[in-house]
Amino acid sequence: MTSEEILFLDRADVVKAIARVDTLATIEHVLTEHAAGRTALPEEGYLPWINSAGAYSRSIAMQGGLTGERPIYGMKLINASVSNPAKGMERAGGLSFLFDPETARPVMIAEAAYLSAIRTGSYTMVSLRHLGPVEWDAVSLLGCGTQARAHLDLIARVFPQVRHVHVFDLDPARTEALATWTTQNHPMMAPVVEPTAETAVSAAPVVITLTTSSEPYIPATWIQPGSFLAHVSLDDFTADVFTGAQALYIDDLDLIRDNPRRILGRLIQEGVVSDGHPSATGRPIDATLGHILLGERRPVRPSTGYVLSNPFGMSILDVGLIDAVYQAATRLGLGQRVTVL
Repeated sequence: MTSEEILFLDRADVVKAIARVDTLATIEHVLTEHAAGRTALPEEGYLPWINSAGAYSRSIAMQGGLTGERPIYGMKLINASVSNPAKGMERAGGLSFLFDPETARPVMIAEAAYLSAIRTGSYTMVSLRHLGPVEWDAVSLLGCGTQARAHLDLIARVFPQVRHVHVFDLDPARTEALATWTTQNHPMMAPVVEPTAETAVSAAPVVITLTTSSEPYIPATWIQPGSFLAHVSLDDFTADVFTGAQALYIDDLDLIRDNPRRILGRLIQEGVVSDGHPSATGRPIDATLGHILLGERRPVRPSTGYVLSNPFGMSILDVGLIDAVYQAATRLGLGQRVTVL
């Protein structure tokens, strides 16, 4: 019987490998492939529970594939508990898998949390590049954890004109820690600790929500004209923010519509936002980011109103980055080869 090996990459290996990857180009490629119908995007596996501390915990298995000229298949298993930061742990962690398209065997297992944060941040950067304000030099981050750091690293590289970073978190210690980290790692950026979520939202033309909130708390009255909103987390904006947006963009309609755990999914199911069906009512979704990249829809940037980007988070974006990391790690000789058979 033929022996089998799996390449294992820890966090340090993933960081080294992804430094050699153009993550925005990878994300754009996957989005256009998806808009062109050359992907496989099955429903994610979702297992929630409440741990002994009474904290929401969950495990999500996200499989996906790119089915074009060079097929790529893989999965991200990402688990999280909202009580982890109090234990000195990142909220989320897990493993990424890359499959051989011919044998279906796993060929790589990699630490997933860092890669997942880069995937999420890279999607935000792509949306800003194509849908954000024409000129901006300030950003507000609500939520000051791992995702905030990943977003700031990418903003510093992709949008070097940004000089002001407004930060807010319900935990003042986390807010101060992010401000200190920003000063140390991105000295060209001036961090400003905001006293409330409202002052943070109104402080900058780009607002990125990176919280664990399960209750909407940001109304449309807080939002300044000309703003771009990246709704990365689940439930930050109230219904009137969606219905009043100058333009509303998503990554995948089916994923959002079928998931009532997120506010936009609930609004679609309630008929407040339209899914495009002939009998549907409510405010229509303007387009997916993939269709914007394909040139099939005209992008709208914020002017007299605000533009809202609300991605669900597609497994195929992780899979595309997992493959790119595998290619880079192979070239660089990173990781450990583990014999499994």
